[in-house]
Amino acid sequence: MTPTNRRFSEPDEKLARKLFDHFRRETRDVEGVSRPAYSDMETSSLKYLEEFAEGRGLHVEYDAAENAVFSLPEDAKATQFVLIGSHIDSVPQGGNFDGLAGILAGLLCLLKAKETGVRFKRPVKVIALRGEESAWFGPCYIGSKALLGRLNAEELNARHKGDKRTLAEHMHDMGIVLEPIEQGEPLLTPSSVLEYLELHIEQGPLLIEKKLPAGIVTGIRGNFRHRNIRCIGEAGHSGAVPRAYRHDPVFALADLLTRLDDSWLTLLQKGNDLVLTSGIVGTDPERHAMTRIPDEVSFSLDVRSQSKAVLQGMREMLAQEMTTIEEDRGVRFVLDDEHCVEPALCDSRIVAGLSSAMGDLGYDPFQMASGAGHDAAVFANAGISTGMVFVRNRNGSHNPLEAMEISDFMVGTEIFYSYLMEN
Repeated sequence: MTPTNRRFSEPDEKLARKLFDHFRRETRDVEGVSRPAYSDMETSSLKYLEEFAEGRGLHVEYDAAENAVFSLPEDAKATQFVLIGSHIDSVPQGGNFDGLAGILAGLLCLLKAKETGVRFKRPVKVIALRGEESAWFGPCYIGSKALLGRLNAEELNARHKGDKRTLAEHMHDMGIVLEPIEQGEPLLTPSSVLEYLELHIEQGPLLIEKKLPAGIVTGIRGNFRHRNIRCIGEAGHSGAVPRAYRHDPVFALADLLTRLDDSWLTLLQKGNDLVLTSGIVGTDPERHAMTRIPDEVSFSLDVRSQSKAVLQGMREMLAQEMTTIEEDRGVRFVLDDEHCVEPALCDSRIVAGLSSAMGDLGYDPFQMASGAGHDAAVFANAGISTGMVFVRNRNGSHNPLEAMEISDFMVGTEIFYSYLMEN
């Protein structure tokens, strides 16, 4: 279907293109762009947005975590507001749209309201968050966690991948007062945020396959992860040890992954949400050989779902299957520490409202899960009603080949604008 109720025009699209082009040019790296978290480059990016917004009559201020906040002048002192946001930083040599698209979508909504002289149903503020990406220090969602009192001591003491200075030191350099953050005090009163909305490029292929410019996110998958699980067996000659006498960890791992895959398919057929990945698999390169039965294989496991119950069920099934395979194959599984993130569901009322706005624009509303994490998850898990819109994007994300069409971006922006005008 084609859009029938556009509120943004060709000049708005040209302005969006100009803004994206500026950041591509000014933050370019050997490949793609690099906007490191808590760096001078991140600060100069915020400064550019500040000057751009003030030049067009918007109010700009910085919160206690040095995130930039934009609003219509008449809403600057609002004590309750809808907050639209995303992150300004990028991964090293990443794509230009990841994070930035969500900030610019919010700014365009503010500018359209100012240009037309209309008021949103509720005050709206736009936030450009620092430090969402984990690539620079290890912790992710730093800016939003700091705002909501959820940045812990271990994260503050994490060291930068380059200069090895701590996150706390870098934040101090930005002028951030650390004491309330260290004490877990929220810098933003959660009750002041009526809703948190975030537009983001899709980081997978679903909207491409569905031939849709945008989709409405129902929730952000939580996960449990193991970086290094070991399966320990017994070495032997590939031609001399019969199957009955083998303790082959590679075949044991193959059994495990096959059983997990079968359970994955069964859960999907029952209407559950789940994705599984084992992205690191290997035997010891110093000892492996074509003619040697390996004595050990190590692998990672990343299990994600919107459902806490599904995650717990997979956690229990993993333990049961490992025990069974240990007995069948004569091997032993050794798990490292588990790292987990709780799922974050979007507010069903916001999902319905955004879907209605997409339908009003002449598109078939499409709802989908987010497999990647976002600042939105921090807001949702802090009890703030949250909604997300994904925009179609080719070639994945966190790489220089991100390929979002500006026309698709404008559809996502119009969904937000229409929603804000009606809700």
